[in-house]
Amino acid sequence: MKILHILKTAPDASTKKIIEAQSPGNTVKTIELYKGGVSYDKLVQDVFAHDRVICW
Repeated sequence: MKILHILKTAPDASTKKIIEAQSPGNTVKTIELYKGGVSYDKLVQDVFAHDRVICW
């Protein structure tokens, strides 16, 4: 399963643990909006390319 995590703010310890727990057996990608420099065209493509999208 392909999982996309979109982070509005820096992840706290719980968020990091959840992302790490989903990594084994899945393809996990994280997009850090809070750092800036995000291509929104690429973001939309990623949303449709993943099976599950989680926004934090």
